[in-house]
Amino acid sequence: MRLLLLLAAIAYHIISPPAELNQIKEPVRIIFDTDMGPDYDDVGAIALLHALADSGECTILATIGSNRSAYVAPSLDVLNTYFGRPNLPVGIVAGDKLAIPAGQKWDSMIVADYPFNLKSNQEAENATDLYRKLLAAQPDTSVTIVTVGFLSNMSDLLNSRPDKHSALDGKSLVAKKVKLLVAMAGKFGSDWNSFKEFNVKMDAAASINAFHNWPRPILYSGFEIGSVIFTGLPIANSSILNSPVKDVLPAVFQWIRKIRMVE
Repeated sequence: MRLLLLLAAIAYHIISPPAELNQIKEPVRIIFDTDMGPDYDDVGAIALLHALADSGECTILATIGSNRSAYVAPSLDVLNTYFGRPNLPVGIVAGDKLAIPAGQKWDSMIVADYPFNLKSNQEAENATDLYRKLLAAQPDTSVTIVTVGFLSNMSDLLNSRPDKHSALDGKSLVAKKVKLLVAMAGKFGSDWNSFKEFNVKMDAAASINAFHNWPRPILYSGFEIGSVIFTGLPIANSSILNSPVKDVLPAVFQWIRKIRMVE
């Protein structure tokens, strides 16, 4: 589902009204916000993000964690470094927020096996400060935020006050600089009212604040879209060597098999 979300973000900008058809399309400016765990699909999403950047479809402004688990910033740095962008800004959600490790332990595995610079979350930037700095420096209504985790950073950004980066409060800064929020969140099928989607429920207060008060368009990718799509086997079965993306998958598949044997 996270891969679909990135494609949707790009497509939203590619599909243009007739008056814009003759204009040169600039790469989509993306801030990628992820819980980097507890599951492994974040790894596939960030791999696709870098592939889109390599093809000129987007420009990655930052990768930001909504999860305070110990390996989030190092894992992001491992993957950014592997894909040739070791200097990409990395942010981590502020305060006493969720800290959920990867159940399959792929996060500690790639940190042990691949080069990176950020040795801990403490070396990453404060997420809200990084958002404000990045948004203030971008053209008006030019930034797409893609969130594939908890909405904690979105809520904190909306609640932020004027600072050295901008005289605007958070909501006004979002209204001025953000074009679109693409959110992997919720479920929109017939049983939506009884389904507690993970990204929304884990920081429910932040989700309510973000979705009720976000001043720009939101594109939702519901659980029902991604739950029927399975990816990973082609790269897991490929001859690629020394890839953190590929290395994650066997560990995950082994973990899934163990769960199924117990069940």
